[in-house]
Amino acid sequence: MSTTAEDLANVKATKTVDARTCACPGPLLEAKKSIGSVKTGEVLEIWAGSQDTRDSLTRWCKKTGNEFMGFVDEGAYDRLFIRRQK
Repeated sequence: MSTTAEDLANVKATKTVDARTCACPGPLLEAKKSIGSVKTGEVLEIWAGSQDTRDSLTRWCKKTGNEFMGFVDEGAYDRLFIRRQK
């Protein structure tokens, strides 16, 4: 089952991190720091201004075993969603 932008727009994240002012790899570093503050199965939302963050978070999630759920393009920034898996 794929998650649509409309589905993601309604996701209630356990924690939201605003990394819109951080240059890449800042949002990735913020995700690494913050993932430990959410429990397994919960969602971390990252706000990022760089489209490069989409790729870096996708690769990081595959490497760490977390689920990159997708993103919502808000125009000036992206809302990216990660479900902690372990």
